[in-house]
Amino acid sequence: MRPRLKGLILQALKSFRGVCTAHGQLPPPPVHQAVATWEAISLGRQPVPEYFNFAHDVLDVWSQLEKAGHRPTNPAFWWVNDTGAEVKWTFGELGHQSRKAANILVGVCDLQPGDRMMLVLPRLPEWWLLSVACMRTGVVMIPGVTQLTEKDLKYRLQASRAKSIVTSDSLAPQVDAISADCPALQTKLLVSDRSRPGWLNFRELMLKASSEHKCMRTKSSDKLVIYFTSGTTGAPKMVEHSQCSYGLGFVASGRRWVALTESDIFWNTTDTGWVKAAWTLFSAWSNGACVFVHELPRADAKAILNILCKFPITTFCCVPTIFRMIVQEDLTRYRFQSLKHCITGGEALNPDVRDKWKCQTGLELHEGYGQSETVVICANPKGSAIKSGSMGRASPPYDVQIVDDEGNILPPGEEGSVAVRIRPTRPFCFFNCYLDNPEKTAASERGDFYITGDRARMDKDGYFWFLGRNDDVINSSSYRIGPVEVESVLAEHPAVLESAVVSSPDPIRGEVVKAFVVLSPEYSSHDPEALTRTLQEHVKQMTAPYKYPRKVAFVSELPKTVSGKIQRSILRKQEWGR
Repeated sequence: MRPRLKGLILQALKSFRGVCTAHGQLPPPPVHQAVATWEAISLGRQPVPEYFNFAHDVLDVWSQLEKAGHRPTNPAFWWVNDTGAEVKWTFGELGHQSRKAANILVGVCDLQPGDRMMLVLPRLPEWWLLSVACMRTGVVMIPGVTQLTEKDLKYRLQASRAKSIVTSDSLAPQVDAISADCPALQTKLLVSDRSRPGWLNFRELMLKASSEHKCMRTKSSDKLVIYFTSGTTGAPKMVEHSQCSYGLGFVASGRRWVALTESDIFWNTTDTGWVKAAWTLFSAWSNGACVFVHELPRADAKAILNILCKFPITTFCCVPTIFRMIVQEDLTRYRFQSLKHCITGGEALNPDVRDKWKCQTGLELHEGYGQSETVVICANPKGSAIKSGSMGRASPPYDVQIVDDEGNILPPGEEGSVAVRIRPTRPFCFFNCYLDNPEKTAASERGDFYITGDRARMDKDGYFWFLGRNDDVINSSSYRIGPVEVESVLAEHPAVLESAVVSSPDPIRGEVVKAFVVLSPEYSSHDPEALTRTLQEHVKQMTAPYKYPRKVAFVSELPKTVSGKIQRSILRKQEWGR
């Protein structure tokens, strides 16, 4: 049986210092040797350990190094809001608090390793705390955005068979409304300063919870997290990742693309329900950096710029949509306190936005590309030459290629599918499967490759140039929206005979949802503007509000194949002028 990674690292540090001392050399700070070990695994240069747990093998190592004075004094976690409230934790304090939370999950919620818990919280410290608690207990976390409706929650709870859910006051009523239809759901945790019947109050439980907890000994292959992702057909799919996939998969990209060290303070504005929140957690904490969080109730360019000026944030990430908003401000009026590195991802970055940001701030924008199923696939690392409009080169340990419909590698310059090699060896930092959906899992593979569903070309220097989706998924402000979800909701309204939903260009969001609607005869004489507003509100009420069609066109018929299938591709090409 192999020893745990934490023991290997601490033993290696002790031996390394001993060798250096014997040769009369001053050893480098131990922290760098620890990161080097994790990074070697992340790059595929060392084998993945049999047993791995991020809380025990990474966070607790940082806590010990911090205690020994081998890490700067900046916090591991720093949360603020607009009212002046603030939470700061060192790695030691994060360990202390997360052990208390772990005891609540096990002792109060009766959750066992492998059980599933939904985490649907706004940007509150408890989201990060409970994420670590899930790691310590072997509980599989299922993050969700706070805009989920009753219908969304019901589907996710039923499909995942989650035994517990954690949420805040705003979503608790929706959970109560559908709890009876979710037989697997046993406990409901509320993050609030108020009590609610039928709910366990997490903050009250934390006041009396013990901090004595022994971390679960998890295998690298054990389940860590499940994300729901939208596709072009059917309901959202469950993407499953293992303990090591995320736990060590982001060390190298965190060190190179995000360029983090133990002295950095990293702010990513992403919602906790999206994968980039987990990407930030694992990238930052594996490299000893501080995760900075602002409650940020809504994306506001001026507010974001003021935060960058007020706090010593060194590294900043947000989606291109927000950067498009920010560069419309007069950036010369702002003086960032410590900012030195900026990254972006989630959708294609417009070269004009990059140029404006760099011209006004002197800072480069480093784009990265990945999916819920992967870690970072391509990136422009700090210090690398950037080709404006390119999403960078392949990010180790991935072998990324452009392939044709048979899975054959295409030469530079030719358009094809972005693919990651999975045979003969499947990368460890990769999703396990689409849970309970072997057909979808099999369909994502072609020959020796996993097919991302995105189209691009690669130039002779290995840079990838994004061209669009193979399917009909709409990427609006980095929110991935499946057209079938919106079409299904529209079909529930009596005014809609049938509809087709596609992407449409937008100067701020990149692309937005547009619905082409064939009206029922009895609604054909209604005022189009009023009917548009009615349908938009209907979608907002029935599904997550970000999915509503910002554009609506009423048409007499939809383009269809001979067999009667709607041809979204024709409408999409029409919208994009192709």
